[in-house]
Amino acid sequence: MKMRGIYALFLLLGMIACQTKEKPEIVTIGKAPSFTFTNQNNQTINNETYAGMVYVVDFFFTDCPTICPVMTNNMVKIQNELKDKNVGFASFSINPEEDTPEVLKAYAQKKGATSANWHFLTGEVDAIYDLSNKGFNLHVEEVAGDIHRFEHSGLFALIDQHGNIVSRKGKDGKPIIYYNGLNDSQVKMLIEDIKSLIE
Repeated sequence: MKMRGIYALFLLLGMIACQTKEKPEIVTIGKAPSFTFTNQNNQTINNETYAGMVYVVDFFFTDCPTICPVMTNNMVKIQNELKDKNVGFASFSINPEEDTPEVLKAYAQKKGATSANWHFLTGEVDAIYDLSNKGFNLHVEEVAGDIHRFEHSGLFALIDQHGNIVSRKGKDGKPIIYYNGLNDSQVKMLIEDIKSLIE
C-alpha cells in the first residue's frame, strides 16, 4: 500500500514537472544604437522614448508588396498578445521620402496598430540606412530598376529595458541574435522571450 502511495506521489511530481516550462535563457548582444526620428503623429521619438521598456524593432516601407505585410501583421499579433503590458514597437520606414507622417498614420490605422507605444518612424534616408546597416547590422538598400525598389531584412530585433539588443540562445547554444518576423514559430518564440523579460 505504501509503495502505491509513493508511486502515485512520483507520478504527480512528474506531471507537475512536465507542466512547468523553463524560462528561455536571454543573453545580451550589445547596446542598441541611438536614433532620433519623427513618428506618425509628428512627434520626435528617440531611444529615451522607450526608456525602461522592452520593445521590438523592424524596418519596412508602407507600399511593400512582399514581406512587409507579413512582418506588420506579426507585429500586430505581438501587440495584441501583450496589449496589457509595457511593451513598445519601433517600425522604421526605409522609404522615408514617400512614407511621411501622414502616410504612416494611415498605414498604422489600416493595419490595426493601436498601441500608444508603437511608433512608425521616418526621417533622413541616410540616417535610417545607417541605423539599419551599421547600427543593427540588418541589410537594407535601394535597388535601381527593381519593381520592389528596396531590399531589406525580415528580422525583428528585441531590446530590453536597459536599451540592450537581446535574444535567446538557439539549440546550438549560441544567441540567435534576431527573430525571423516571417516565421510563426519564431514570432511565438519572441513573444515568450518578451514575457520572460517583463514578468
